[in-house]
Amino acid sequence: MAVVRPFRAIRPSEDKVSFVATRSYEEYSKKERESVLRYNPFSFLHIINPGYKYHKNISGTERFKLVHNRYLEFLEDHVFLKDELPSFYLYQISKGRFRTLGFFCACSVEDYRNDVIKKHEDTIQNREKLFAEYLDTVGFNAEPVLMTYENSPEISGILNAEAAHAPVYNFTTTDRYNHQLWKIDNSETIEKLQKAFASMNALYIADGHHRSASSTLLAEKKQAKNHKHRGNEAYNYFMTYLIPESDIKIYEFNRMVKDLNGFSKEEFLIQLDTMFRIEKRDDGLYKPTQKHHFSMYLAGEFYSLYLRKTVYEFTDALSELDTQILYTTILEPILGIHDLRNDKRISYGYGKHNLIAMKDSIDKGEFAVGFSLVPITINEIKAIADAGLVMPPKSTYIEPKLRSGLAIYEL
Repeated sequence: MAVVRPFRAIRPSEDKVSFVATRSYEEYSKKERESVLRYNPFSFLHIINPGYKYHKNISGTERFKLVHNRYLEFLEDHVFLKDELPSFYLYQISKGRFRTLGFFCACSVEDYRNDVIKKHEDTIQNREKLFAEYLDTVGFNAEPVLMTYENSPEISGILNAEAAHAPVYNFTTTDRYNHQLWKIDNSETIEKLQKAFASMNALYIADGHHRSASSTLLAEKKQAKNHKHRGNEAYNYFMTYLIPESDIKIYEFNRMVKDLNGFSKEEFLIQLDTMFRIEKRDDGLYKPTQKHHFSMYLAGEFYSLYLRKTVYEFTDALSELDTQILYTTILEPILGIHDLRNDKRISYGYGKHNLIAMKDSIDKGEFAVGFSLVPITINEIKAIADAGLVMPPKSTYIEPKLRSGLAIYEL
């Protein structure tokens, strides 16, 4: 039984929404971020980068307090307004043939604890604690966790009927994506959606594992301090953007390694021969098209690697994952990469043009070898999560990437 709850969002005024909403902070280059901060006083970047006002880099608790202050200023200046009624917020992103339709809601930390909300990535404890401290200090959450659910004709019907009405927001960003948002505050419609989700056994985190874990950590902290804790306080929930699994777009991360761990090119190929059938490709850029097939770029040449299934044992959902296969057959035993998250010898790249970028960086001598994989599927993610297993880091690059500042959940 999955719980979804409406909430009273803090939202930009309609005339300023296109100025307020931002991409994720990390997606901006330093120069681009500086330009936005200089010329757009309404950008949400001013809230999360409060030191700009004083021309100073500020970090830690001091920064958290200033984030809270900038947020209050946006409220005082009526850049942000608070809705009167608890609502779900239907949100559509579209560009050309791409379209995703989901809704913002509050999901339960109890569901997270009880594995109704399922995860497929490990979290780092220090990052959990830091973000929990951040949430506690600033008092709001502006970046929803992206979660997915099994396709449901009933839910799709409700959402599409709501999307037939005029949206509250309708704007296009400079990357040519159109953004539309509808407020669902009708109690009958809210109840229908809650009943539909109550019949579901699981929701799956697509992006936002640390945000979910930190929200749960914060709830535990606040619950321990609140002697009148009832369970319906805002801190018992965290903001989520829910979309059907058919709307999730999953891309691969390529892997690039700086050296061959002391092997020559020929010695390295001989090492690979135990687990893979190797073929040199003479047809330009080569991308794999099937599971358990890999593309390798080495010394100016592309190779296809076909896993020898007679010598590799599939034992569970994780062992069938291509990122895990690459780790257990090449990266760890041959190239000596043990810590995929922290080893400085390995780097990752994503995007439809990344194969070219990978080739260029190897040709320049920045890396010695690169590997390309086929994207992991939503069914593989669910199988890993259902089994309580964890994927290797950088197994998936998932879209949609959501704008910050469209809907804010107060704690």
